[in-house]
Amino acid sequence: MKTFHSLLLPIATVGVFVFSAISPAASLEPVDGSGVQIQRQEENGIAYLSGGIGEDEAHAIQQATGYNLHMTFSVGPLNEYIPDVSVVIQKDHGQTVLTLNEAGPLVYVQLPAGKYTVVASRNGEERRDTADIGSGAARNMVFHWNSKS
Repeated sequence: MKTFHSLLLPIATVGVFVFSAISPAASLEPVDGSGVQIQRQEENGIAYLSGGIGEDEAHAIQQATGYNLHMTFSVGPLNEYIPDVSVVIQKDHGQTVLTLNEAGPLVYVQLPAGKYTVVASRNGEERRDTADIGSGAARNMVFHWNSKS
């Protein structure tokens, strides 16, 4: 029984990290606002939040409303959050509407309705996804890299 309990804790811990890294759903836990430095920013008329280093900052972003594209960036087998991602969001016809450097690990964006391509790059390795943004629920995207380097 002792062996079973000693194995259960590491497995449960990994599960919590994996779930928190790939689940952009808002947490119901209260946020300690004194340590949170997330501020709404804007580029080309597009509002966004970028950050999520630390639990309070991640919860603050996850609880933000009015953003219809939610992106999460992670790396490695434990899906660790990473903050050093370059992001380019383009309209369906190739027009760039937002460019961010060293973004993340969470990025929430308020986009006008339309079709978009998101290109996330880290250490020269690119990930792409497309989003059809409308009036419905926010679109969630998870970008994952296998190694830290």
